[in-house]
This record gives sequence, structure tokens and C-alpha cells, in this order.
Amino acid sequence: MASVTSELIAMDAARFQHTPYYCEENVYLLCKKLCENGVADATDSDLFVVFISNEKKQVPLWHQKASSRADGVVLWDYHVICVQRKKVSDSEPLVWDLDSTLPFPSPLASYVTETIQPSFQLFADYQRFFRIVHAPLFFKHFASDRRHMKEPDGSWTAQPPPYEPIVAQDGILHNLSEYISMSGADTLSSLDAETVRAAISQKLGVVVSHTQLQDLFTKLP
Repeated sequence: MASVTSELIAMDAARFQHTPYYCEENVYLLCKKLCENGVADATDSDLFVVFISNEKKQVPLWHQKASSRADGVVLWDYHVICVQRKKVSDSEPLVWDLDSTLPFPSPLASYVTETIQPSFQLFADYQRFFRIVHAPLFFKHFASDRRHMKEPDGSWTAQPPPYEPIVAQDGILHNLSEYISMSGADTLSSLDAETVRAAISQKLGVVVSHTQLQDLFTKLP
């Protein structure tokens, strides 16, 4: 545990590309850089991209940099983070969230407690669901032409990143809506190892509830 703690203290989120309100692209580049600099396994990737949303597109998350509140809560339409599950050790999965005020990275258990706050009673419209996608599949299939960040008159709701939009390997220009579309009906009914293994090999990964999130990372192959 001591070695993990020192690593958490040493990491600096400012080393990574970050454009406010473009979390899906930030995480795409974050995962790429973690592989390039040897923090993550580039050959047999131990990184997973996690989309957080629901049917109403209103998910409360705490300890967010964009918040003006003391508790750091923000009601996002969706959010995207990276979870690293190292295969060669028994260390706890780590969460890489460029928009969080928590340590970077944070152990998954503490991130869930502090950011998801599962003990906080929420109305059904605010329940959080999590789409977990293996990073290599995300790199291959994800695309965004940023249309969701434009007003009807063509102006930007938030200034876009300085680089070109991400295009999928098959030439698809935009499929972000497929990743952020999720509801309780989409969640896995079982977390047995075979079901998880089959689901995580799919383009859009697997959807789980906040009560299943930590268990899922113990079942990954």
C-alpha cells in the first residue's frame, strides 16, 4: 500500500491534455499517454474507459473541479473516467479522473465513496450507471465530431480542443451517443466471470450499476 500511496502523490494531472467539458476526448488521450509512458500495459491493456450517465442525462458527482460548491458536486449530463486494473499484481484498481479534486489517480474504493457517494439517497432520476469499455476497443471504435457541443447557430457551447476530432478506425465520424446511452435495463443481471468476459469484449462494453461497479473489476479476466 505504501508504494501505491507514493505513486498517487507523485502524479500530476497537469501533465495530461485537458479541455474542459470534453471529458471523452481527455480520457482518450489520457489512456494513450498512460500506455506510451509505461504507466499502463500497452500490449495487453489494463485500462478501461468508464462512461457515467443515465436516461435523464443528469448524474451528480462530488469533488469535481468545475463545481463552485464546497462539496464539489456537479450535475453532469455524462462524465468519463479511466480505471486501471493491473493484471500482474493484486493492487486495487485505480481511477484516473482529470476533472476530480481527489488524488490523481485514486483507489477505486475511495473514489466510489467520495465521488459516487453511494450512501447518499438519490431519487431514481439521478441514479448513476456505468458503461465499462476496454481501452483497445475504445481506441478502435470511438469517434466524436463534437456536434453535441454546438448550438443551433453553429457556435460552440465550450471552446473545443486544439487538435482534430477523433475518427474511428472504420471512418465513423461520430458515435458518442451510443456510449452515453444507458439505463437500468441495460445493466448486467449477473456478474459471473463468463458473462463479464463476453460482455467486456464487445464494442460498447458492459453497463453496471454503482452497486456492481467494484465487483465487476474483480471479475475481469
